Amino acid sequence: MQSLNLQYNPRIDQLRWLAATIVFLFHFHLEYRGLGGTPLVSNWAALITEGHTGVGLFFTLSGFLFMQIALAQKTIVYRDFVRNRVLRIVPLFLTIFLVATSIGRDNFQPQDILYLFATNLGHAPTSGTVITGAAWTISLEFLFYLVFPFLARFALERGKRYLLELLALMAFFKLAAYTVNDNSTLMYFCTFVGRFDQFLIGMLAAMLYQQYQPALQRLAPWLLMVAAALVVWDTAAMHRLAPFGATPKSSFWIFWSMAESTGWALFIVAWVGFRPRLPGPVERVLCHGGKVSFSFYLLHMGLLHLLAQRVGLVHPTGRGWLDAAIMVAVSYGATWALATLSYNSIEEPFLRMRRRYGAQRGAAAAELESIRTSSRD
Repeated sequence: MQSLNLQYNPRIDQLRWLAATIVFLFHFHLEYRGLGGTPLVSNWAALITEGHTGVGLFFTLSGFLFMQIALAQKTIVYRDFVRNRVLRIVPLFLTIFLVATSIGRDNFQPQDILYLFATNLGHAPTSGTVITGAAWTISLEFLFYLVFPFLARFALERGKRYLLELLALMAFFKLAAYTVNDNSTLMYFCTFVGRFDQFLIGMLAAMLYQQYQPALQRLAPWLLMVAAALVVWDTAAMHRLAPFGATPKSSFWIFWSMAESTGWALFIVAWVGFRPRLPGPVERVLCHGGKVSFSFYLLHMGLLHLLAQRVGLVHPTGRGWLDAAIMVAVSYGATWALATLSYNSIEEPFLRMRRRYGAQRGAAAAELESIRTSSRD
């Protein structure tokens, strides 16, 4: 997806595609297992069975991308930044929220409208049905957007040490919260305490990438292998020690998000710095996947659940693994088409209303104000 404030980098869209695909496979596996299909049990398949790690990639990537913009523009105009973020996420997010409130109309209370700002907390309407359940991340992401211009300004003024200090504070909050929350796994999974450090780690990765870019580009092929191994190891450790949904409280989750985000931050840095280009057709397909990843993410659970309810397990070949692969391919293709439709009809018209929010925008505004003042004088 093109940004008005930073030169387009197809690697970012490819990472968005990867994050959305991992989350898709995670939810496909849940639906497949619920229908009686043979589940994956190996620790080394945890990139799928613990595929919620794709959300960690999304949060880390957001911090990385926005800090790259801040480093390039030097100044973020808060009003225009927030305006762009509203145009980016609210149209589709509001649509999903209205679908959720329509489904749960009989239990809806007027105050539930406030869950627009906190879909990750309590009994939000979007969490009442599986088809809109993925929306919990959006309120949390928007919270990060609201504070980012301040974080960027302070990080530019004080350097990487400022972000490290915030990470130390987050570690303290995690430790303290663990002692008083009986469902700490869910707390770490979907709240500020559990996820804000991932956004900060993404910002820190952007600052390190800018400082050491030539060296990181040279080492990118090796770093990519190390990062992939680290991500696989982290999800395997989670699957073995404290799988999500099976352990309401485990000390593993105290520092899980930091470990997860560190692996993804290294992967982001390595992939962005990786010089060889993918074959043209492959790159175009993956970049399109990144462009429609927001729609793909918010709609995939609904489509997977619909297919599970109306079609169920299919056995076109009689071979379990091949039948599962066919089901993955068909449901993935259907979600891709639905996401493209959603992007074209809901997202893209509003995206064309965005404008610059960096230093260039600020300079232009200042120049215009100067002209207006001169004309009044």
